[in-house]
Amino acid sequence: MPDDPTTAQTPARDGLPALIVMCVLAALSLVVAFLGATPAHVSSAELLGQSRAPGGAAFIASHRGGGATAPENTLPAISAALAAGYDYVEVDVALTADRVPVLLHDATVDRTTDGHGRIADLTLAEVRALDAGAWFDSRFAGTRIPTLVEFLDLLDASGHRAVVELKGEWDAPAAASVVAEIDARGLGQRVVLASFDARSLALAQAASEVIPSLIILKRLPDDVVRAVGEAGARGIVVDRRAVLDRPDVVDELHAAGMRVVVYTLNKDSQWDAVTALGVDGIVTDDPGTLRQWQQAAAGHG
Repeated sequence: MPDDPTTAQTPARDGLPALIVMCVLAALSLVVAFLGATPAHVSSAELLGQSRAPGGAAFIASHRGGGATAPENTLPAISAALAAGYDYVEVDVALTADRVPVLLHDATVDRTTDGHGRIADLTLAEVRALDAGAWFDSRFAGTRIPTLVEFLDLLDASGHRAVVELKGEWDAPAAASVVAEIDARGLGQRVVLASFDARSLALAQAASEVIPSLIILKRLPDDVVRAVGEAGARGIVVDRRAVLDRPDVVDELHAAGMRVVVYTLNKDSQWDAVTALGVDGIVTDDPGTLRQWQQAAAGHG
């Protein structure tokens, strides 16, 4: 998931220009029809809860598994977030050179491992040989980059839910492989797929009649409801500044049965601003503090 550059520890990924986003999403319905995709059967309310009213507590998504307490996108981070009982765990999934889905945010392994190079140029065996924990703390030395299968097994056993972001561009076999692993565990009502890339989501939708999706946006197209509907998505994951610039968009999407999730907010002033608008979810590096803040705001702290 991209970060808010005012709060995050790593640089944010540049979003697609608004015009390009609109064009891609406007064309997506044709792609979905061509591929024979059918609408997801899981409603927004079933997966993401009822739409929030202004001031209502948004659901909490622990960013990159739980990168504040353990190395991001690793099993220790995910296990800690699941044990803490946050509403969702959010992870990033990328493809190795031999097309195996693994958990990694960046295009390269340089920042979060002792290795170098693009994930797309490394085989699974090469990726699994890397240390993905020592950079964070010596206690996590020897931690490996997990595969999507390992993550889904952990999620399945936990009973919790997840937002899985597909990084980069995915082809049909790769998207179908992700869907197959989710379906094999009966997780279609507990996992939502998200991506900046509309075509990747279309390919996942073509492979699944159940698993819902969210489109990630840096900027909002003029007719966001139409764009999201044509994408076959259940809502958006969006930069907070785009929502603050167009606060009415929350009500517009809610009226259409869609949801609004905002990334990546780590300060109480940011939480307060979007909560006042009634956003449905907040992605954060600090889910524990956000939960305490929500409890205090509700008069339970």
